[in-house]
Amino acid sequence: MLLVLSTFPDVEKARLVGQQLITEKLAACVSLLPKTQSFFMWEGAMQSASEVLALMKTTASAYPALEARLNELHPYEVPEIIAVPVQSGSPAYVNWVEALCSQPARSAEETASSPAASGGPPANLGDR
Repeated sequence: MLLVLSTFPDVEKARLVGQQLITEKLAACVSLLPKTQSFFMWEGAMQSASEVLALMKTTASAYPALEARLNELHPYEVPEIIAVPVQSGSPAYVNWVEALCSQPARSAEETASSPAASGGPPANLGDR
């Protein structure tokens, strides 16, 4: 399992991209942390920005496609895309991520009508 980090300029763009990645089965879950303050050098000058940090849970096998799609959807010229291997985690949660990210993407109609595509983890995983 991988934890992928990426920053966005606002919650709406982060939400839209996150939902698209989930719909395409490239991420099982995307958590948004608004009001992140970032400092960085850009075009030779110190910059500061209020951003939204997205934490995406995926698999190593889904990562190349997630990275490519994130580059396509992201509004930044050079988006932050950092993948961190998860050394350990709840077996039920890790299995859930692996199951969702190994399924082929379905059409919007199939996804909306599927009881298994509720958008959240199984009930026995509880709230995160």
